[in-house]
Amino acid sequence: MVLNTIKDANFNDKKVVIRVDFNVPIKDGVVTDDTRIKAALPTITYLLEQGATLIVMSHRGRPKGEKNPEFSMAPISKRFSELLNKEVKLAPDVIGSEVEELVKSLEKGDVLLLENCRYYNEETSDDLDFAKKLASYGDVYVNDAFGTAHRAHASTEGISHFLPSYAGFLIEKEVKYMAPLLSNPQKPFVAIIGGSKVSSKITVLESLVNTCDTIVIGGGMAYTFLKVQGKEIGKSLLEDDYIETAKSFLAKAEEKGVKVILPVDHLCGATFSEDAEPVLSEGEIKGDLIGMDIGPKTVELITSEIKTAKSVVWNGPMGVFEFDAFSKGTLEVAKALADCDGITVVGGGDSVAAINKFNLASKISHVSTGGGASLEFLEGKTLPGIKALEK
Repeated sequence: MVLNTIKDANFNDKKVVIRVDFNVPIKDGVVTDDTRIKAALPTITYLLEQGATLIVMSHRGRPKGEKNPEFSMAPISKRFSELLNKEVKLAPDVIGSEVEELVKSLEKGDVLLLENCRYYNEETSDDLDFAKKLASYGDVYVNDAFGTAHRAHASTEGISHFLPSYAGFLIEKEVKYMAPLLSNPQKPFVAIIGGSKVSSKITVLESLVNTCDTIVIGGGMAYTFLKVQGKEIGKSLLEDDYIETAKSFLAKAEEKGVKVILPVDHLCGATFSEDAEPVLSEGEIKGDLIGMDIGPKTVELITSEIKTAKSVVWNGPMGVFEFDAFSKGTLEVAKALADCDGITVVGGGDSVAAINKFNLASKISHVSTGGGASLEFLEGKTLPGIKALEK
């Protein structure tokens, strides 16, 4: 997969329409986590240094096609301006004569942030007339919003039909680390897939079994696989509808010679709550106990695989890491990834949250900025926002 990137174009005296992902948490009108804004700054700074004028687009929340001040980009505009150390003008709308006049009045090096592009249903329906209006603001289009690349929206896919289109540094980095995992990973390649449900991760497992040497299955989804193996799982999470799917996956892995690691011991609780007293269960889970985390023997199995790996991808926690008493398995896996000499990629909201919770992000080769997008990428799906940028 080869993308047109911003290094391939001349932006001097060009108006650039750029899609970013500034969908950040806000409390009392103040941005509480500016990670996503910071992540887009290298691309934005580069474009300005090249002599561009920027028209910046993003969504925030789910205003459902209505102009709702609760979802305004105003607080983001303020924080963006502070981080960029430059005035960012906020447009009163996304389209319309007022916005057109504002765009016309921009001078070289100016930055204009449009209002929430999801104020219009035409954005999420990938309406081409709406996309054409957005495209009319500039000479070139740049996409650096990996978090929305799996959506065919007007500002991510539609607009690329009307302007020369390029990937920003963030999208370029995501593809650089993720694409080889599906086609040509450095081996041994270990995938660690966790989370609560088989139903949300089975497609990823079925995709990765084609390139992996070892697949580790943890989290709540592991109990459905253990049930297939005839193990007692107590009152742990079980997806009856996915028993046959889990069975056929294990058979496929065996046929391909892929090693599958499932938990061999468990930290359990009598109730699914933060105050539950952790009980260690070896092998099987008896009675009414609920599996909430992997035990020390499982941690050892996983960490020894990570130690010798040349590529590791991790998506989904090993247990209920939000509860401190059941966060150890996830923490130990995170630490092992941080110590790994190979290429380490972490994708998916919860795994990224875990890496951040334990302050290990700087020791990981690549921490993905897109939860749903990184999952769909690993599933081998075509991401419309990325396809639009291919050479």
